[in-house]
Amino acid sequence: MNALNFFISQVVWEMHWVLNGMLQSVWVAIAILPLLILFELPLAAIVITGMVGHLKARGLNASGDADVLPCRYPTVSCLVLCYSEGEGVAESAETLLHQDYPGHVEVIMVIDGANANQATLMAARRQAAAFKDVTNRTLRVVPKWQRGGRVSSLNTGLGLARGELVYALDGDTGFAPDMITRSVVVFEDPDVLAAAGNLRIRNRTKSLITRLQSLEYLLSIEYGRTGLARWNLINNISGAFGIFRTDILRQIGGWDTHTAEDLDLTLRLKQYQRRHPCMRLAFIPDAIGFTDGPDTVAGLASQRMRWEGDLYFVYLRKHWHGIRPRLMGWPGTLFTLAYGLVQSVALPFLIGGYVMWWYATQPLVHAVAISVLLYLIYLALCSWYALMGLLCVSRVPSLALRDMIWLPVLPIYQLSMRLLALVAILNEMLRRSHEETSMAPWWVLRRGNRF
Repeated sequence: MNALNFFISQVVWEMHWVLNGMLQSVWVAIAILPLLILFELPLAAIVITGMVGHLKARGLNASGDADVLPCRYPTVSCLVLCYSEGEGVAESAETLLHQDYPGHVEVIMVIDGANANQATLMAARRQAAAFKDVTNRTLRVVPKWQRGGRVSSLNTGLGLARGELVYALDGDTGFAPDMITRSVVVFEDPDVLAAAGNLRIRNRTKSLITRLQSLEYLLSIEYGRTGLARWNLINNISGAFGIFRTDILRQIGGWDTHTAEDLDLTLRLKQYQRRHPCMRLAFIPDAIGFTDGPDTVAGLASQRMRWEGDLYFVYLRKHWHGIRPRLMGWPGTLFTLAYGLVQSVALPFLIGGYVMWWYATQPLVHAVAISVLLYLIYLALCSWYALMGLLCVSRVPSLALRDMIWLPVLPIYQLSMRLLALVAILNEMLRRSHEETSMAPWWVLRRGNRF
């Protein structure tokens, strides 16, 4: 009898310990919920309401807004930045020269560091010869013998462009046949200042890393920017696929030196937009480009180290004094502060601090329980976000669903990227890593202003 009582008391004690530990884990997990409530949920609400607005606007046209054709076909200039892509530039050029757009397409392929990149230069020249006599198509190869970086190549192409619209494109990116037609339609609205195209991962099946990037691009670019565009809150026009009015781009001085030239230009466009309140930045989900993502952990880490470090440089070194209502207006300033500066720069420190805190102060079983609970919360949020995007934005749901099967892995991937961002930001703070970027040689960066 005594043995039985002892056994029962031990079971009760163990159950009490487990329940108490679970309760502690729940309370510790709740401590991170202010981050969710203050940042993640409001952003999701903004994007989702924007996606619903997009669906309603698309429903006003019985045939679907993707079927609308331009009223006129202006000349467009496609600046293709080439560095070390080799034969890959031929595929990019072909997708532009084979567009179904009946107007004149001027393709300007700028070969940066042509002396050291003869394979890329030769591939571009062979492509130019093949399309020499094609109607309404011009392919011009511009070799820059000494390397000057992305900004140098972009401004070289801008100086030669003759089109009403300038497309800033990467040499390793391909495009859907109707990309130009879809984008020209949007620019028939005189209030559209510039637009971002819809990027997808071309090599999505190569590894788990590329599959997760494909899902990330689907949620953050196709769904996210569609929703943000409805509120005129586009956060960045990608350097791999951006579309601009040539005269306005020249008026604001083209691209500026240093790194993250796409975000830098987007912030300057928002300041231009402040002086012209009716104008807006657009996103064109039906204008599709295909790019190759890093297919290894090391490649992805290297890419994101550069991207995340550049965010700190642009927001807190270069444009800190420009993020204010007088220059950007209240909506643009508040959104840039909350979801550019705080979410991109401050949130990685908060998340990293929470992770270290609960693993340092809680028993391992409690820390794991906290992690599982937060994983489930973020999985629910991601699933809700993905479902709304699927219903409101996707035109081919089957293509979106093939990426969404990886949703259970996404919260782990996102946490990894946030922790990597913490390392990248510290690297920029302590070592000024933007001065070591592969986007431009050091002698070019040294000539720019030091922020």
